[in-house]
Amino acid sequence: MTILLVVAKSPIPGAVKTRLCPPATPAQAARVAAASLRDTIDVVAATPGVTPVLALHGQLADGVDGAALSAAVAGWTILWQRGAGLGARLAAAHEDVAAAYPGRPVLQIGMDTPQVTPALLGAAARRLAAATALLGPAVDGGWWALGLADPRHAAALRDVPMSTAETGRHTAAALAGRGLRVAPLPMLRDVDGWADALAVADAAPAGRFAARVAVVRPPAGNLW
Repeated sequence: MTILLVVAKSPIPGAVKTRLCPPATPAQAARVAAASLRDTIDVVAATPGVTPVLALHGQLADGVDGAALSAAVAGWTILWQRGAGLGARLAAAHEDVAAAYPGRPVLQIGMDTPQVTPALLGAAARRLAAATALLGPAVDGGWWALGLADPRHAAALRDVPMSTAETGRHTAAALAGRGLRVAPLPMLRDVDGWADALAVADAAPAGRFAARVAVVRPPAGNLW
């Protein structure tokens, strides 16, 4: 059974989604982040045939909606992120999953694509059963999902520059350099800036994320 790994940060005001400010205040941005994480948790919980794992930076109790988020991941394995820099933390999370669940493939996502669906994640998990690596490209040049038949290959992420327009390309090259054949997943838009938040909210209008974005949404035509 595939491990579905969610990599997330506790939604603490001033520490998450700072690129949504303005128009959001730090407190509003944290509420948007909490809603995005909760929508993601719900989707993962509704995905059949996977084992959910959360790799967390910070404590949920310290963030917005901490009690509700903690209740939503009750029964999940929770791993604590470690390492300096995003690439190192991602590699360590995969390493920790490999130690906790030997021999299991891992499909990793973040908390920035609340528009993802159980059908999309389920299809990706099934594809991973016959692939060495999967990569879901993001509109901004990064990636939103990484699937590895052997999660120890995520060590390649330590040397990949993260949060750039070339991150997706460099990640694919790093994995190929380890002898993996990288198959693509559908492209999604992840939430970095306010324009992203508006687009993703419009793509998934029924979720908590869209409701939180609507509270902050500026007048039409003003995307900051």
